[in-house]
Amino acid sequence: MREVTYDDLMKNVMGYIENEKEICMISKAFDCAKKLHEGQKRQSGEDYIVHPLSVAFILSEMKADSDTICAGLLHDTIEDTKITKEKIKDEFNETIVNLVDGVTKISKMNFSSREEEVATNTRKIITSLEEDVRIIIIKLADRLHNMRTLQFKSEFKQKENALETMEIFVPLAYYLGAYQIKSELEDLSLYYLKPDVYNTIDYILKSIKMDADKVINKTLEDIGNILTDNNIPFEHKQRVKSIYGLYKQMHRGKKIIDVHDLLAIKIMVDSVKDCYLSLGLIHSVYPPINSKFKDYIASPKTNMYQSLHTTVFGPDDYFVQMQIRTYDMEKINTYGLTAYWELNKSNADTSMQNDLKKHFQFFKSIAELNTMTADNSEFVNMVKKELFDQMIHVYTTEGNVIELPNGSTPIDFAYKLGSNVGNTMVGALVNDETVDVDYKLNNKDIVKILTDVNSRGPRLEWQGKAKTMRAKKLIKEFNTHCNLQSN
Repeated sequence: MREVTYDDLMKNVMGYIENEKEICMISKAFDCAKKLHEGQKRQSGEDYIVHPLSVAFILSEMKADSDTICAGLLHDTIEDTKITKEKIKDEFNETIVNLVDGVTKISKMNFSSREEEVATNTRKIITSLEEDVRIIIIKLADRLHNMRTLQFKSEFKQKENALETMEIFVPLAYYLGAYQIKSELEDLSLYYLKPDVYNTIDYILKSIKMDADKVINKTLEDIGNILTDNNIPFEHKQRVKSIYGLYKQMHRGKKIIDVHDLLAIKIMVDSVKDCYLSLGLIHSVYPPINSKFKDYIASPKTNMYQSLHTTVFGPDDYFVQMQIRTYDMEKINTYGLTAYWELNKSNADTSMQNDLKKHFQFFKSIAELNTMTADNSEFVNMVKKELFDQMIHVYTTEGNVIELPNGSTPIDFAYKLGSNVGNTMVGALVNDETVDVDYKLNNKDIVKILTDVNSRGPRLEWQGKAKTMRAKKLIKEFNTHCNLQSN
């Protein structure tokens, strides 16, 4: 991979930032970082400035605002040089110093053990979402460049960093909708955690791609003709499944022949109406596998992902997944919240933060978990277990998607809807069938909670039947309050 230069960065930012003062500030941040890191080297032997410059370049590929680019350039200065927060604020502005401080690790002098240090800094990263989501985005760019250059670390460090990436940074990228970063982090992590598996799957996918080019071209020709004949302007992209994506399917016991989305074509059109028209036209040429159809436009994923997915019987007995979305959906599906920098230039940072708070369930869950314990290790373990592990998505009877950790019960569902729902729950229906309150919910279940305001409230034994800390805590609080009143 070619080393990024200052000219590369400035060419990128001048392609979308028009304000001359902001351009000058980015240039000043580069000069400041270069001077502060002078004499420092990476383990590769490169001058250290290559790293913050590369982080800033990754951010510029997302069309990040000037404050974020400057913070990317300066992100290691408080931790690794003698500059202070006050000096950065004086030289730049309060937003930039807050972003730099947000990504700066807490001093090692404050900890009695390595485990305590890691847990505390991990909590700081995760909870920085409440302050400014751009802190997480800078950390993702930082981690991405570190993973791209991980070959210079020891084997132990490679595996340690790859495991941490899978446990913390991949889920964060997913929840923010940043699929492009998520996919690359997954592949890089697998490369260091299971190199033999990585190389085997890489070979398989390259072979599939060589064989499938003719199939893709034929499919695109047929689809292009029918969409053009029906006056639907479109663009397309194509992809073969990622290395980690195929590994995950095979790890679950699937054979390659059973993976229906090995080949995918993305169709981008102007409007939602054209998405559905295109779907019908594509099905008129290539019959669909009905069980593989998903409408993520009517029911978006919990990280804003929207698209129509249909798998069709393509040429030469190949399955081909079609992903149909608008151009704006394609930007958000690729970059997640960071797409706001392009779609909402004048107010991107505020829109990011507001939508994160209003629409992202995981944000509310992190805020709740953050109030439940002062112990950093316990907090990180709860986040990994309840948010970053395998999740299920179930529905209310109104069609709203509720995200819960695997193994959740109607009790957890009820308290996810609100403490009043949980405290007055008397039963539950799942897919119109009566179930016990400790029934293990499955993906796509439709759940209805039966309530009665005159009920005696949640039983104390429900604590042991609940999966989530929120439900356990609220059940305990209710029963403690009732006991105090009765005494």
